[in-house]
Amino acid sequence: MNVVVVESPAKAKTIGKYLGKDYEVLASYGHVRDLPPKDGSVRPDEDFAMDWEIDAQSVKRVKAIADAVKDADRLVLATDPDREGEAISWHLLEALTKRRVLKDVKVQRVAFNAITKSAILEAMSHPRAIDMELVEAYLARRALDYLVGFTLSPVLWRKLPGARSAGRVQSVALRIICDRELEIEKFRAEEYWTVDADLVSGSSSPFRAKLVKFEGNKLQKLSIKDRAMATAAAEAIKAASLSITAVEAKPAKRNPLPPFTTSTLQQEAARKLGFNAQRTMRTAQKLYEGVNIGGETVGLITYMRTDGVDMAPEAITQVRDVISARYGSLYSPSSPRYYKSKQRNAQEAHEAIRPTSFSRAPEDLHLDEDQARLYELIWKRAVASQMESARFERTTIDIDSADKKLALRATGSVLLFDGFLTLYQEGRDDEDEEGETRLPKVESGASAEARKTHADQHFTQPPPRFTEASLVKRLEELGIGRPSTYASTLTVLRDREYVRMEKNRFIPEDKGRVVTAFLENFFERYVEYDFTADLEDQLDKVSRGDLDWKKLLRDFWANFSGDVEKIGELRIGEVLEALNEALAPHIFPEKEDGTDPRLCPSCNEGRLSIRLGKFGAFLGCSNYPDCKFTRPLGATEEGATVEGDGELGVDPESGEPVYLKDGRFGPYLEITLPGEEKPKRSSLPKGWSKEDITLEKALRLLSLPREVGPHPEDGEMIEAGLGRYGPFVKHGKLYANLPNIEEVFEIGLNRAVTVLAEKKASRGAPQSLKDLGEHEGEPVRVMSGRYGPYIKYKKINATIPRGTDPESIDLETAMKLVAEKEAKGGKKPARKKASSAKKKAPAKKKAAAKKKA
Repeated sequence: MNVVVVESPAKAKTIGKYLGKDYEVLASYGHVRDLPPKDGSVRPDEDFAMDWEIDAQSVKRVKAIADAVKDADRLVLATDPDREGEAISWHLLEALTKRRVLKDVKVQRVAFNAITKSAILEAMSHPRAIDMELVEAYLARRALDYLVGFTLSPVLWRKLPGARSAGRVQSVALRIICDRELEIEKFRAEEYWTVDADLVSGSSSPFRAKLVKFEGNKLQKLSIKDRAMATAAAEAIKAASLSITAVEAKPAKRNPLPPFTTSTLQQEAARKLGFNAQRTMRTAQKLYEGVNIGGETVGLITYMRTDGVDMAPEAITQVRDVISARYGSLYSPSSPRYYKSKQRNAQEAHEAIRPTSFSRAPEDLHLDEDQARLYELIWKRAVASQMESARFERTTIDIDSADKKLALRATGSVLLFDGFLTLYQEGRDDEDEEGETRLPKVESGASAEARKTHADQHFTQPPPRFTEASLVKRLEELGIGRPSTYASTLTVLRDREYVRMEKNRFIPEDKGRVVTAFLENFFERYVEYDFTADLEDQLDKVSRGDLDWKKLLRDFWANFSGDVEKIGELRIGEVLEALNEALAPHIFPEKEDGTDPRLCPSCNEGRLSIRLGKFGAFLGCSNYPDCKFTRPLGATEEGATVEGDGELGVDPESGEPVYLKDGRFGPYLEITLPGEEKPKRSSLPKGWSKEDITLEKALRLLSLPREVGPHPEDGEMIEAGLGRYGPFVKHGKLYANLPNIEEVFEIGLNRAVTVLAEKKASRGAPQSLKDLGEHEGEPVRVMSGRYGPYIKYKKINATIPRGTDPESIDLETAMKLVAEKEAKGGKKPARKKASSAKKKAPAKKKAAAKKKA
């Protein structure tokens, strides 16, 4: 019997059909072990020893695999063909070795680039051992990410309240976004003009030419700065005696791009389909794992995590046959095209992303919408990569004045043969990069006449904010991170609320800018582009066997831990002044009257400075508490709490005005109701912007919490409202989150009861992992707890020692742990009650004594 382990159940089902009844194919459901998310999981002092933990769900899956292996002769680890896949196979092997089920079992590793019968059978006939160099590269990367995150994040929490986390790649990506925003803020638009003319020569049709020389000087983009100069140039063209001095027609060609890699697929799917990186990878995963075609599950594309750009020889042969059959021999070049990646750190260990069979044309498949659109994109790009080049004729006509002080130039491009463009063009489908501009046939030396002139005003534009596509491209150009991690990195930035998306572009939030400024000032080395890219180079050396992974970690930790210790000695005042300086262009923009931008506009004495609060940073006056002026970072003086009130209208019931204000923690609504000492306030929910707030919306928010109805069990009222952590329903002390603010206003009693019940169930009793039997008539179980597995016997909870596999625990071992716990005082609840009772009595006496005095 042979046991094969893959990562997903979809793959297991498909591969099981290919291999037949002598094989049992099981799924690991991805990683079976991970570093526990707590301090100490990686220990530099013990030469970077790492603790790995199997979660409750994975325990069951590992047990199922172990039970199958007990009766098997061979175990085949067939996880994905990349570092992560190699690591999953290694984790499985380690977990099964601890269970002692691999005695007399032959262990092999296979990898395939596509889920097709031929690829699977070919891989099974060429097994190998686990590639420990790839595993060590994974371990080094995992340790680096853990050490940076768990060492740097607490520093942020102490020095920058409101900051959420920092990460090795995440922080550099955030810096790229913040640097671009700073460029945009510093940008000052410049006016410039262009001058064109509609010319004719003899009996030719009119053609447009651009002024390139004026008053003997060659013109650059910004040479014509105002209307007066543009008008003078236009008049000079009309008055000049023009003649054609050169006519040049040159052949040009444009070659197709290589098939997709992970990053180019993400970029192009964003541009053409509007998919974000996560959506692209999720859809590609489904195409790779396979869809049902004619009653058989077939993988439609090769593995989608790759930076390789070439295709297998048999695939190239097949695609050339498809090109000749569909488009004719003119579209198939005389020899195949071969590509090499220009990207830094490209490993090219795998093929590019391509269809597993080019005979499966997109129009012949019946896929869901996302799959159909992505498959079509992959198919067209891969086919186009082996097609003939597009050929153009580019024509240039030069026109000079008689005194040679004025010159114009006309350019045109004519498509002679479309080649690969008949199938595919990079960018959006509605973009026409080459545009067919035909110029009339004219003779060199012939005279020309300006029929009409055009003087157009323009302004320089700031650099554009990053989209997902352009940010992924920038990260790849810099050699930062791996293509397979970009989607999760960008998701973390959004989830941490370091950035927001507007019109599909990244805009840094103030929280993100403060974190970036802090890291640039005090951990500059670790957010430098070259340093982060160099780490990737070193990790690649580990994967090639050219560098010991422990040496990489030792060198990194020696510098990093020292830098963290230095920061611990810094006073908050020093941190804030450094942030004031770094963020000055953003938070203290220069005033038109030249006065000090940091002067407090309220008291006109104090200076504004960054302050740190529970919910993040804001600006406050140095004369606090005498002056309580505050405003959000990046807001104008009109956005401050003392001056930023905007009246939305009057509440028809109370007759009181409703205000929309900018506070320390963002915009909020306020109304002071009759008879109430304090005003009623409500922050804006996620997804609502200040610009969208109307009086009606404001009154709905200020009416919260609303009563949903009495709970059927105890009659206590259920409420729905907006709290610190978002929309919720509440029954007694039990809170349950709602997906969006609209549901707060619409949720009914039945739905509220269901949501609360689900929340209660998720907080319910720990899950039983294993029944060990009975002791003195009482059950003994292995339980899954919040802080790890433990033994449950009567009222005693005995912790299982770290590193012990819960599945290896038997009844005898369990009772020893219970006895040890009982000897230490296992019945804690009773002692807690007694101690709390003792504590209460003196507290009452003390209170009474105070009252008597």
